[in-house]
Amino acid sequence: MLGALIILVTLFVVLPVSFIITGGVLSVVLGHSLRMEGEYRHEGSELIETNV
Repeated sequence: MLGALIILVTLFVVLPVSFIITGGVLSVVLGHSLRMEGEYRHEGSELIETNV
């Protein structure tokens, strides 16, 4: 019975939380790298200063 409870807690608590945290970290990394690439590719453009 204890083994089934551990499996259920893992399935319904640990895995969803870890997926949400992993997705957040990947979003930050992807967003940062895309922003840096955009600034690098369009260096010197007058439109960069209008971004907030």
